[in-house]
Amino acid sequence: MAATKQLTLPVQGMTCASCVGHVERALKKVEGVTNASVNLATERATVELAPNGTDLTDLVTAVHDAGYEVPTETITLPIGGMTCASCVGHVERALKKVEGVINASVNLATEKATVTFVPGMATLAELRQAVADVGYEVLEVPETAAAGEDEADQEERKMRAARFRMRVAWAFTLPIIVWMFAEMFFGIVWPNQTIYDLGMILLALPVLFWVGRRTYSGAWAAVSHGHANMDTLIALGTGVSLLTGPATFFFPVANYAGVAAMIMAFHLTGRYVEETAKGRASQAIRKLLELGAKTARVLVDGQEIEVPIEKVTVGDVMIVRPGEKIPTDGVVLNGESAVDESMATGESMPVNKRPGDEVIGATVNQEGLLKVEATRVGKDTFLSQVIKLVEECQGSKVPIQEFADRVTGVFVPVVIGIALLTLLAWIFFPDVMRPLVGAGTFLPWVDANLGVITLAVVSTVAVLVIACPCALGLATPTALMVGSGMGAENGILIRSGEAIQTLKDVQIIVFDKTGTITKGKPEVTDVVLVNGFDEQRVLQAAGSAERGSEHPLGRAIVERAEAQGLALWEPQEFQAVRGKGVMASINGNRVLVGSRRLMAEHGLDPAPLEGDMVRLEEEAKTAMLVAVDGTLAGAVAVADTLKDDSVDALRELHEMGIQTAMITGDNQRTAEAIARRVGMDHVLAEVLPDGKVAEVQKLQERFGLVAFVGDGINDAPALTQANVGIAIGTGTDIAIEASDVTLVSGHLSGVISAIKLSRATFRKIKQNLFWAFFYNVVMIPLAIIGWMHPVLAEIAMATSSTTVVGNANRLRRVDIRPSYWHETARG
Repeated sequence: MAATKQLTLPVQGMTCASCVGHVERALKKVEGVTNASVNLATERATVELAPNGTDLTDLVTAVHDAGYEVPTETITLPIGGMTCASCVGHVERALKKVEGVINASVNLATEKATVTFVPGMATLAELRQAVADVGYEVLEVPETAAAGEDEADQEERKMRAARFRMRVAWAFTLPIIVWMFAEMFFGIVWPNQTIYDLGMILLALPVLFWVGRRTYSGAWAAVSHGHANMDTLIALGTGVSLLTGPATFFFPVANYAGVAAMIMAFHLTGRYVEETAKGRASQAIRKLLELGAKTARVLVDGQEIEVPIEKVTVGDVMIVRPGEKIPTDGVVLNGESAVDESMATGESMPVNKRPGDEVIGATVNQEGLLKVEATRVGKDTFLSQVIKLVEECQGSKVPIQEFADRVTGVFVPVVIGIALLTLLAWIFFPDVMRPLVGAGTFLPWVDANLGVITLAVVSTVAVLVIACPCALGLATPTALMVGSGMGAENGILIRSGEAIQTLKDVQIIVFDKTGTITKGKPEVTDVVLVNGFDEQRVLQAAGSAERGSEHPLGRAIVERAEAQGLALWEPQEFQAVRGKGVMASINGNRVLVGSRRLMAEHGLDPAPLEGDMVRLEEEAKTAMLVAVDGTLAGAVAVADTLKDDSVDALRELHEMGIQTAMITGDNQRTAEAIARRVGMDHVLAEVLPDGKVAEVQKLQERFGLVAFVGDGINDAPALTQANVGIAIGTGTDIAIEASDVTLVSGHLSGVISAIKLSRATFRKIKQNLFWAFFYNVVMIPLAIIGWMHPVLAEIAMATSSTTVVGNANRLRRVDIRPSYWHETARG
């Protein structure tokens, strides 16, 4: 079956959780859409499409018809190389194929293309490339063309606008409060009742219909499309309050026009605080975007030329000086340096880089001059993949959120119904309702002596403005935003909210041995000597002989000899004996390196080293005998050594109540030897690659939720079968697509950090959902019986939504590092 395609659209105009439901339902109705998930905190919709399912225009139209907007931008690109009408068609079709482009129109006379696209989905670099791919050229574009690509600026503009609306609202509302204060506490109506009532109305009007007009337009857009949202509740509450102003001249009802302005002022204040807090919650993406280099120095015909990063192509040779960022992913051609890779791995220790080593774009060259050949650019770079993964996670939903979504889907209509019933109850059953208000007179703002109509209006308005679907809608996404961002900063890339919820409950973690518990690179661990030979001579002889071998064990001996600075000779008459070892003539000496059988075949008795051989093999090491000119010289043991933190990591996992298992193709004795060294609970030995899935299934039947940790290269089926697949690797070669969680650093400490992050994030999600539900369950009944003044109700509502966002931001204080890191630091 063909795979579904995923698009992420920015959506504007959503103000609460009910808006999320409206947009989701609108998108799901579009033919070809298999699923749609909308995130209020990030203001993005993630849409899954069937192959050849639908057009981006249909999605944008569906959002628009639901009363919301997908922001678009139109830019004009000067095109070079067009000569006739057919050129126009080629360029238009090429531009329209770019994901995120809604429309493209090319004018041959002006030689310009007008492109309408969704900012963030399509970039100027992609438009350039699309035109270049069909044989034309985008000439220099004014800087303003790319303005829509700067999300940080857009967020800053939104924050400034929210701050302006808040300040203007309070500029008119503070005089209202002072004026009302004299009347409420001293009974002074200055200068007289008529001017006082008119003044309340006139001061309230700019607050409601100037800086508060977005709330009314949002409410009207929702109602005109057949649904209601948070704006609807505020608009009704403030509208009813405002109408009491003119009504006070004709009916026995108190003037609450000033209260309408106060409600809106507190609402706009809450919106500003919420925007600020959401900005902090989403700063992970901004930080990642800011990490990238803006320019690169590229060698062209031997000359260094500084170019924008968008113009770097695969194969370009870049010059990177000390202190500079490496512009894009590449491989070192020349030079040696220490590179700070903390932005990718979360680890502060710099990594030494030599010719042939891979480097990650946006990491910092600390010491030497490097010549780096670009291997990945644009969307293919490691940093771009990380940003994409974090965005995907932030756009996903946690399973626990489904109940909250069902509630918010009916929340606003239910609240409007409750408000209407409250109004009717006060009008038709005042004798029942008034004693309830009387019981609350211990509260300074409750006045049981007000008229029935006034009490009815107060209670109805309070119900409308105190109900808060925003808190329900923001509870999960904000915690997910902060958690996924923290993960990225610590080298933990989480694909979805579901992975966060599942990971906290895993009962057993299965580790693939090679490259996960061990380094995946054999190293010499022991050199045993006999017959008067010293270590240097044995390593020199064995290393020289193995220079002719391609076997990983032989290469390990060569590397150890070279590391000790030993001079190695070229092997003569080299011969590899399959399954036994190698033979060669080294500087006139006949050297054998291999098994007991190889020695026996050449008349040598391995008995003097038999005890050592057995001991080494029981330690899961491969021991090779070395003979020089017919004399047994010693044995060299090679093993795939444990990662530095394997033992500590497994011990801490046990302390966290999680069982561990190791899966390997090694024989039982070798596997058990490694398991004993690291403290593994279960050993699954002699398992072929295609048998890993079956073993994971058995563990799921026995233990429940299973996480599988592998290098992601040949473990994809097992990673998929496990409830949570964790790929572990180093640098740019990690198979990010194959797993639910990716650990960039290659250390097992990342597994512990991922679980701690999962538990901490989910704890915040549960706290936020509890607060959101608890708040609404307690506050709405208090508003019905008249115990909540409308202004206090609005303050409480604004506080509830900012509280859940603030609580999510507190997640940053959680220390997700393994406890043994702290012990090492203290030591």
